Amino acid sequence: MHPDRVLSGMRPTGSLHLGHYHGVLKNWIALQRQYECLFFVADWHALTTHYDNPLGIEAATWQMVIDWLAAGVDPDKATLFIQSRVMEHAELHLLLSMMTPLGWLERVPTYKDQQEKLTDKDLSTYGFLGYPLLQAADILIYRANRVPVGEDQVPHIEFAREIARRFNNLYGKEPGYEDKARAAIKKLGGKAGKQYEAMRTAYQQAGDSEALAAARALLAEAGSLGQADRERLMGFLEGTGKQILTEPGALLTAASKMPGLDGQKMSKSYNNTIALGEDPEAVGKKVRTMPTDPARVRRTDPGNPDNCPVWQLHQVYSGDEVKTWVRQGCTTAGIGCLECKQPVIDAMQAELAPMQERARAYAADPARVRRVIEQGCDKARELARQTMAEVRESMGLHYS
Repeated sequence: MHPDRVLSGMRPTGSLHLGHYHGVLKNWIALQRQYECLFFVADWHALTTHYDNPLGIEAATWQMVIDWLAAGVDPDKATLFIQSRVMEHAELHLLLSMMTPLGWLERVPTYKDQQEKLTDKDLSTYGFLGYPLLQAADILIYRANRVPVGEDQVPHIEFAREIARRFNNLYGKEPGYEDKARAAIKKLGGKAGKQYEAMRTAYQQAGDSEALAAARALLAEAGSLGQADRERLMGFLEGTGKQILTEPGALLTAASKMPGLDGQKMSKSYNNTIALGEDPEAVGKKVRTMPTDPARVRRTDPGNPDNCPVWQLHQVYSGDEVKTWVRQGCTTAGIGCLECKQPVIDAMQAELAPMQERARAYAADPARVRRVIEQGCDKARELARQTMAEVRESMGLHYS
């Protein structure tokens, strides 16, 4: 297990907008300063709902990578790669499918929810049913223990945890497993070995979660252990087998506060977005034509900012002084709606301008962008190969 590894991905389904920036990319930029991060283009996942029209996926992939780089995702701090360029994802997905109960897939909350929402698509496919398992493979192959998600995605992380647990239970009991675990405890040294034993007993006999966390930390920091022994003792601690696959944890992220132009969540499906590549004139036009408080029919009518979608944008872009000015001016009809919108327009244009300048530089040098991805794919592939070597061996598929 890598104690500080983060994995996250995005599907290449079109141009990124300010909702993506405030909801995902700003979080990635913060995480890359704290953890080892892997960020990937989930192009296979795009096929689960766009299998009938895949021609735009490649172009959308490169544009999305440019948007990531322009927003501040740093390839010197994080590994950027494309899912389909690391074939080990598909191999692990296939092997996991052999031991995944069908009912586990059918009970994932988003399965029926998406079928009901995307009524224009025929989603009665294995790819759509099995996408949570592919998502689990994406996470498990890198032994990532932190996956940034919103609350609605937590069931997917729990599903990945169950898959890892089932795999370890089925395939982690190597011949002589307990003897090897006992030998590994001796490698910890006398004091640390006794601490491990005490914490293992506290967890297995009393369900002490603090003892479990402390034992995990002790193993993660034990320089005397090799990777195989560390994973073996992780499994011995939890009463399973050798911990071949790491159970990931959800790294909860705050819900995006970026509303769309109509006050709903910013989404292409609502046609209420401002793209990261939107030119300043278009940004101004879109904001100026936004609906406002319906009570303000005339310029002289007072309004209520709480009933106005523009006020939600002020919560993102304006400081206390501007917000006080807006509330005072709106409720007294001291300012008009166009005046109220101007600070938002100015702030959006100022936020987008440096990103767009960087995006133009990357777009003008596609070889540079491809080098970033090639290098990221090489790094990801090496990590994935290490995991798959142990997976194959544990399943009796290690032919030598």
